[in-house]
Amino acid sequence: MSETADRRLPGDPTARQIVERMIRVDHAGEYGAGRIYAGQLAVLGRSGTAPLLRHMQAQEQHHLDTFAALITARRVRPTLLLPLWHLAGFALGAATAALGERAAMACTVAVEEAIDEHYGRQAAALGDDEAALRGTIETFRAEEAEHRDIGLAHEAEQAPGYRVLHRLIKAGCKAAIAVSERL
Repeated sequence: MSETADRRLPGDPTARQIVERMIRVDHAGEYGAGRIYAGQLAVLGRSGTAPLLRHMQAQEQHHLDTFAALITARRVRPTLLLPLWHLAGFALGAATAALGERAAMACTVAVEEAIDEHYGRQAAALGDDEAALRGTIETFRAEEAEHRDIGLAHEAEQAPGYRVLHRLIKAGCKAAIAVSERL
């Protein structure tokens, strides 16, 4: 952990607890992302964007597999909210896809912007003792940025109600991150 971990106050989480929260929330987030793409593919599976959605879903599955292995290896309790993210992720993906391909891409942009910020904070907080985890997070962050760029290149910003949709989804992601770290 970084030098700030050496200046813990009573009641502050330990370095181990901070890393466990990171792994827990990242596992939950990648699980939810996979469910979003599953929902989008349930609606748009035969559309022109289906190959892109499958590509992004495959990357999210790799991310999930990596964090699932870390959950096991480091004996981290997964979030208690996985059943909620199972339903909510699929519903968000299907609902935005039902609004059209641009709305599905708008969902991707909002989610990936929230994840990019989240992964950036995590990478900055990890010290040399967690270089491997930091490297994994930075690699996945780059892939999430690629997903955002795909969404923007496929007219996400032209979706009806883009600004409102973007703000709501991004705020929901930030709330899910905050809750999943602890529960």
